[in-house]
Amino acid sequence: MNDEHPLALPPPSPGPAPGPSVSASAPPTPQAAPPLPPSGYMRSRRAVLRPGLIVAWVMAGLALAASLMLWQRLSSIQEQLARQSGESGARSVEARTLARQAEETVRETAAKVAILDTRIGDLSAYRAQLEDAVQSVARTRDENLAVDLEAALNVAQDQTQLTGRIEPLLAALRTAERRIARSGDPRLVSVSRAVTRDLERVKAASIPDTAGLLARIDQLLRQIDELPAANDVGRTGAEKQHVDAVRDPASGWWAKTLQVVQSEARQLLSVSRIERPDASMMSAEQVFFLRENLKLRLQGAHLAILARQYEAARSNLSAAQFALGAYFDPASRRTQAAATLLQQIQASTKSADLPRVDETLTALSSAISATANTNLPGAR
Repeated sequence: MNDEHPLALPPPSPGPAPGPSVSASAPPTPQAAPPLPPSGYMRSRRAVLRPGLIVAWVMAGLALAASLMLWQRLSSIQEQLARQSGESGARSVEARTLARQAEETVRETAAKVAILDTRIGDLSAYRAQLEDAVQSVARTRDENLAVDLEAALNVAQDQTQLTGRIEPLLAALRTAERRIARSGDPRLVSVSRAVTRDLERVKAASIPDTAGLLARIDQLLRQIDELPAANDVGRTGAEKQHVDAVRDPASGWWAKTLQVVQSEARQLLSVSRIERPDASMMSAEQVFFLRENLKLRLQGAHLAILARQYEAARSNLSAAQFALGAYFDPASRRTQAAATLLQQIQASTKSADLPRVDETLTALSSAISATANTNLPGAR
């Protein structure tokens, strides 16, 4: 293109000749048409425009291809967006449905929670009432347990006093120990300790031989009529002479007669020392009543031992011992044998007290009082 000649410019058109000025109202005169360029100019211009057109067409084709590709891409993107939009719409519908269902579920759950709260409140009230009832029943059971144990121990103690056997008392104490251990009530701990101590005391208690005591008293009762009184003077010597006569009998009747006369003569006059003057002043009738009084004392001791009233028995035996030593001859062997037998009976009755469970009964009474005070209104 450098070899081509420069385009020849057309010569300037001649301007209008100077002349007088044309008035403004005069119409413009038509100008002449420009002259056509020469043919060389046209050829050179076509040569210049042909590669530009080719490049333009190529660029247009490329642009069209790119537009087609972009359009296809845009179509696929639109389809994808439409598909995603549809899926999003379906999901949003599903989400709204699920949200509606969740809201309904929440409402139902809230209603159920309210109902459950009401039921829980009712159950709490029922539980409080049940606990109060259980505590009341437990207190009543503990109180009834203490009352039952007290009654059982009183009955067992009465049976022991009546029969003279400790088996009923031992059985009652062991039963009380087991029932207190099963109850587990802390208020009965002191009662349990008292039961243990009383049980050991009852096991170690010595039971008197009631049959032996009664037999000795009966033996002493049979000897009362043969005891010599303190004012029965000369009876001891006469008894001795009678024993000597039995042991050495006389050879004939005259010897027996002589012995009788001698004994009667000796009884007419007797000299002896009297320790208690009041005893020597008793008449035969008073001696008879003295023997009967002594028998009554021994019979009273007999009945007291049968009734397990050992204090009364000891009192009667002490009175009998005083009467035996004051109004009967202490030098007589029969009196001495009766006094020895009476001392043995007194020694047996001294250790004849049956065991008692007063400590356990006192502890049970205290437990009953404490339980009753706990059950009073406003005690908690």
